[in-house]
Order: sequence, then C-alpha cells, then structure tokens
Amino acid sequence: MDGTTTGILIHAAVQLTLIVRVLLRPHREPASRVAWIVVVAAAPVVGILSYLLFGETSIGRARIARMNEALRRLPPPESMRPDGDAGDLADVPRRLANLFRTGRSISGFEAATGNTARLAADSNAAIGDMVADIDAATDHVHLLFYIWLADGNGCKMVDALCRAARRGVTCRALADSLGSRAMIASSHWRAMREAGVQLGVALPIGNPVVRAFDGRIDLRNHRKILVIDGAVTYCGSQNCADPEFRVKAKYAPWVDVMFRFEGPVVMQNQHLFASDWMTYVDEDLSDLLAAPAAPRATGFLAQVIGTGPTVRYSAMPELFEAVLHAAERELIITTPYYVPNESMQSALCAAAYRGVDVTIIFPERNDSWIVAAASRSYYRDLLAAGVKIFENRGGLLHAKSITLDGQMSLIGSANMDRRSFELNYENNILLWDPPLTQQLRERQQQYLASSTPVTPETVDQWPLRRRLWNNTIAMLGPVL
Repeated sequence: MDGTTTGILIHAAVQLTLIVRVLLRPHREPASRVAWIVVVAAAPVVGILSYLLFGETSIGRARIARMNEALRRLPPPESMRPDGDAGDLADVPRRLANLFRTGRSISGFEAATGNTARLAADSNAAIGDMVADIDAATDHVHLLFYIWLADGNGCKMVDALCRAARRGVTCRALADSLGSRAMIASSHWRAMREAGVQLGVALPIGNPVVRAFDGRIDLRNHRKILVIDGAVTYCGSQNCADPEFRVKAKYAPWVDVMFRFEGPVVMQNQHLFASDWMTYVDEDLSDLLAAPAAPRATGFLAQVIGTGPTVRYSAMPELFEAVLHAAERELIITTPYYVPNESMQSALCAAAYRGVDVTIIFPERNDSWIVAAASRSYYRDLLAAGVKIFENRGGLLHAKSITLDGQMSLIGSANMDRRSFELNYENNILLWDPPLTQQLRERQQQYLASSTPVTPETVDQWPLRRRLWNNTIAMLGPVL
C-alpha cells in the first residue's frame, strides 16, 4: 500500500469518526446533524477543521470545573430574594405566571416583588447614568460587558472606575476576550489596573489551535451587567461604547435599550456576575451574597434569567417560545439578529394565526451579511401567517425587547438567533409591570415610526438570485 492510499484511508477514517460523533452528540436538532454531516463529507479538509473548531459547545473541562465550583460556593439562586417575599404569583394571570416558572427552571432565580426601573433616554444617557452611579458608589462596583471600546463612552467608564478605585471603592471589571480585545490590549486597561481596579478576562482564547482541543473557541460571554453597591443594576442590549460604534461606523448609530433597576433583581444580577468572576478570577465573592436583600414595600415583579452553553440546553429558546405562546392580544419584538430554530419560527407564526397582533422590527442594514440573508429567508412564511415585519432605517437597531399584551416585558442581551440560544452567555430580565411595559412599548413605537414595512409584494419582487442566496445561507444556519 503506497503513501497516497494510506493517506486517503486515514482521511476517510477521520471523516467517518467525525460523522459518527455528529450523530451521537446529544441535543442536536436533525437539521444540525444533517448540516454538519454534509460539511464534513463535502469539504474534506475544511469540513473537518470547521467541526473541530466550531462543531461542539464546550468551554473546556477546566473552565466547567471552575464554574461548577463557583456555583457550589455561592448561595443558591433561589435565596436571592428579600426575606418574607415568597415569590407569590397569585396576582399574576396564570399564563404569565407560567413564564416566571419557566425562568425559575432555567436559572433558579425566583420571581421577586419590590423592583423599580427607569428606561434610559438613549445610549449616551445610559452611560451617563452608569457613570453617575459609579461616582456615587461607596462599597463596590461590578462591571461585565461583551464589547468595551476605547472610545468616548468606553473611556468615560474607564475614568469612572479609576476614580472609584482611588477613593477606596472595590471595583471589579470583567470583559469578554474577543468582544473587548482592543480594550484589553490598550493602555486604558493598564491604567485601570494601576488605579486599583481588579480586572478579569472572560473566555480567553489564547492559542486557537490548542484551544480547539479543549473547547470551542467562538463561545462568548455576551452579557451586559453593572452592579453598584448591591443596590443598583443595569440590564439591556447596550455594550460599553459610543452609539457611533466606530469599529463598524457605516452601520451607526447603534440603537439600544437599557434599564436601571433597583430591588431584588440587583442581587440576582450580582449572583450572575459573581459566578462569571469566580470562574476566571481566583476570588470568592460569596460573602457579598450571604445576606438577603432588604424587603421593599412597593415595586413590580421581576426575575433575572441567565443562560449559556453550561446551562440547560435550549433554555433561552424555551423562554422566548413560552412568551410567544402566552400572548393573547399583541406582541411587539425588536431584535437585530433573527436566525430561529423551527419551533421558534412556528411559535411566531402560530401566534399570528390565532389572531395575536404580531410585529417584528429588524434593522434595515445589518452588520452581519450572513445573519441578514438568513433572517430574510424567513420573511415569506412570517408574512403569510400575518406577522407584520418592519425594517428600521435609523441605524442598526440593536435593542432586544419583547412587549407582551402591554403588560409584560422581556429585555436583555439575548438575540433571537442560534448563537444566543446555544453559544453565548446571556442575561435577560422578565418583568410584569404594565406602566413600565407601556414605556418600552412607546420606545418600540418610535422605532416603528422610522421603519419601512415589508410586504408580501416586497418579498415577491426580490430577484431569484437573492432568494437563492438567502435560503442557502439559512440552510447553513445550524452550522453558522
């Protein structure tokens, strides 16, 4: 047997081994299995390398062990509510109470009353509010962002942390190694360290070839969390950056939704931050969570929901689908990235078919041409079901929001795409409060006012090559 034949046989054996692994891996949709088998079989070298780098959703054995140890040390999530608050859902309509039960099954956090919140006017105002709260901090500041840029707003946050650290406030900042790579490599990062800010890097890639043997390299921490003194927290879609987002300036401005919360959800976000921090930094933060939050006389019911590749599989799509199925009158959704699984697409269509007024607002221009093409491949079926689709012209609509029947809201970091469902660590807040939901709904109406409706006739007029391209990209969605 010559060398060529031996090489062919070895290559075929590797292909067969990977195909068997694709078939045996748990939690894979049939479409995902078929897509990966086609890639591995049709692109012999590229397919094998692609699967080794991107085919499985593990952050690595060592990281999983550290995260499990962190969770073991921390108080159980269900304890993150005020004394005397039993998480009573008696006053909540049953179909909505079940959404909180779904959330509890994911992260363990109970729905808790006594929360208040304020919706920031815009991205710059949100950063201004954060900086003001950091300047007023007396004990600690905890910050976690996926993208942290060294631009105007990013440097405002750097300066605020440095000021707080110099006056004796304990400041901890954690940033994703890929999304915030420029900040981590910058002089600003060193300046924070010199000022006394404690720094951590989430999901460091290191050598991508070596990393591929112990975890997928494109799993990211996509969360956006700020906690000040255990009394204030922020949640929404905004990264720590200018809305002009100069690294992708042609899509600007980035349009986001950010809320400032007080109440029991603060300690729930604190728990999420602590679990991430203790995974990557050798410091135990369990004492910060030992005492229950003080009860509050007034406020709405809310719950933090954190997901990721080490949380229950399909957790985030289960939550989204539960929200869609609970709607009786109206759903308004904003999301920049829409690459659903089949059940998510079916849930949206089913809501419209049963008479719910369903509106989805996407950005007209998307910073990801892959996601843009895949998203538009779903338009025809959504429109046929009666879903109203709009494309926003005001920059890149980056807000991730759902308002349900004018009563309930879901906001946070998660997109309605497979990356948020399966690969990213995300944090969302589910809340039941008609007045606050109405504020968010009014913001969504502002987005609608600067949007163009997409009609069935619009889709019918797309040229054949565009439809072929959209559907081809969507077919690869389980891989991409």
